[in-house]
Amino acid sequence: MSLATRIDTLKSRHGTIDAELQREEARPAPNLAEISRLKREKLRLKDEINRLAVEVA
Repeated sequence: MSLATRIDTLKSRHGTIDAELQREEARPAPNLAEISRLKREKLRLKDEINRLAVEVA
């Protein structure tokens, strides 16, 4: 898998997690543990995307 393909895959997953996070936050009684987990995962993906982008450049 090329780095560009890997970055695209990570960006897609990042967007999916963002949508999940927005849905959870919009619930009448959001699960705070789930929100925290989603935020950590989203940040981890963002960090990996940025790290790989530096390698591609």
